[in-house]
Amino acid sequence: MGRSKLSQIFASVLVNAVYAMQNYPVTFISTLLSPLSILIVITFVSHGTLIGVGVVGALIMTMVSSGTGLQGDLSHLKNDFKLQDMVVSSPTKEATYIFGMAISEIIYSLPAIIVLTILAAIYVHPGVLQALVIVLIMGAMFAFSTVLGFLLSTFTSDVIQSWAFSGIVSLILTTIPPVYYPISYIPVPYQYLAYLSPTTYGAEIAQSAMGYISISQLNLAVDWAVLVAVIAVLFLIAYKKARWRDP
Repeated sequence: MGRSKLSQIFASVLVNAVYAMQNYPVTFISTLLSPLSILIVITFVSHGTLIGVGVVGALIMTMVSSGTGLQGDLSHLKNDFKLQDMVVSSPTKEATYIFGMAISEIIYSLPAIIVLTILAAIYVHPGVLQALVIVLIMGAMFAFSTVLGFLLSTFTSDVIQSWAFSGIVSLILTTIPPVYYPISYIPVPYQYLAYLSPTTYGAEIAQSAMGYISISQLNLAVDWAVLVAVIAVLFLIAYKKARWRDP
């Protein structure tokens, strides 16, 4: 990666993460509030029995929220500051711009990731292989939600509309599906609806790796296959259909 690309990525991080975190410290609270609030509720309701599952689910939620949050940030910079127009007319490639913005979302979510990682070390005690599986799932969830956020941002014309979509998508992907709890807690007829969300497959893989649920190797392979296929298809759709340049 050349120095020019690195400088462009660094600029995205400065604009979209560092500036907000330095000038508005309340952002530290906002990144922690959503995953921790649901974790606290799940812990109280289950009398502590689901705290390990909840911590892993909170990590997944943080990554999904970071990716979908990209939609609002991209829309804000595109529609309010016309930054995307400047990027389009510059030598900067769209992939470099989006990658830099995605990295900025990770930086923005670091407070939540650090706190949840500490909680995972205390309550989950993952081994090396288990930790690797969790990291892979977090990466897969972030890739999926980032592409989804980018795709939606290219079709929204106002940042308020983007924030509304981002909140709805994040809710549908992380709160309703069994991310904070095993899918066995959902009555059987409704479990089929849960499998409509890619986060269900990611959570099931992570929960299986930690020993919270028991599934066959075939089911585990299907979970990975579905997750990879969904991400690949979404990448293809974004590549073909995303409106990088305004007509």
